[in-house]
Amino acid sequence: MFGYTVPLYTKMSPSDLSAYRRYYCETCHQLRSEYGIVSTSAVNYDMTFNTIIMNSFLNDVPYFKGTDSVICVLSKPKADSDIFRKMAAYTILLTKWELIDDKFDKPSIRSNAAALVLGRAISKAERSYPEYDEAVGKGFEELRRMEASECTDALLMGETFGRSLSFALKDIAGEKAGNDMEDLFTHLSASVYIMDAVDDLDQDYMDGTYNPLIVKERMFVNKKRFVEENLYELSDMLNGAIGNLQRSYSVVRKQMEFDVGVSDNIVYYGIADSARKVLTGSSQAKASIKNALDGRKKRNVSY
Repeated sequence: MFGYTVPLYTKMSPSDLSAYRRYYCETCHQLRSEYGIVSTSAVNYDMTFNTIIMNSFLNDVPYFKGTDSVICVLSKPKADSDIFRKMAAYTILLTKWELIDDKFDKPSIRSNAAALVLGRAISKAERSYPEYDEAVGKGFEELRRMEASECTDALLMGETFGRSLSFALKDIAGEKAGNDMEDLFTHLSASVYIMDAVDDLDQDYMDGTYNPLIVKERMFVNKKRFVEENLYELSDMLNGAIGNLQRSYSVVRKQMEFDVGVSDNIVYYGIADSARKVLTGSSQAKASIKNALDGRKKRNVSY
């Protein structure tokens, strides 16, 4: 799995750790069941976190069994839930648009191969949820528009992108979801976007691809030096985005029915720890399948 929305395992109780394991295994099972074994390459921490939030918020599946198979990827889903199935479709569609976006930045053989291999899964998700496909696509189009205008406000870009993505996520959560749920997903996307921008500084500079943090008027040597020279500004931006996320989560949390210990850990410990690792250069998880396929970062599979 990859992404920044990861728990801080050293702060988790045994019961919360067990619950989290069930969730991230189940997201994989749902993808395999609906879209084939290749689709499990798209499993990520963000997908798992969003599923935990919505499942608890809607009191959909209070408990489901964990994986008991040695080859867990071949296991059937344990949770009979539209939320889990829709999140699987959303994940495939998000992956589709990430791979399309890669063609605008810097196409690679591996990402093109991924798009080809995932072709059948993507087509099925498009047919099943065209409204999600359109919403995610508009989000990426808006990002490209802001890139073309050379926007250097990473927080604004992350929040704009997050608003587009939150349409699908809010729809998955159903009628009960309100603006607070939309705000939660928007601020999560913004936090992830900024961390991704910091994490990618060296690679984007070498590739000549857009990064809102690399301003033409500002000399860029490498990520390490850039972070050292702009530590206050970057920390302030990340702390602001994560603070917004925590505030919106605190409102949604009041309506969650179970597994709040897991989501608390992610929101108050895990994401903050991811930000620290990004700024210190010790991050090993990327938010995008294209980067994992390109080998730009290692997948984080420890727990």
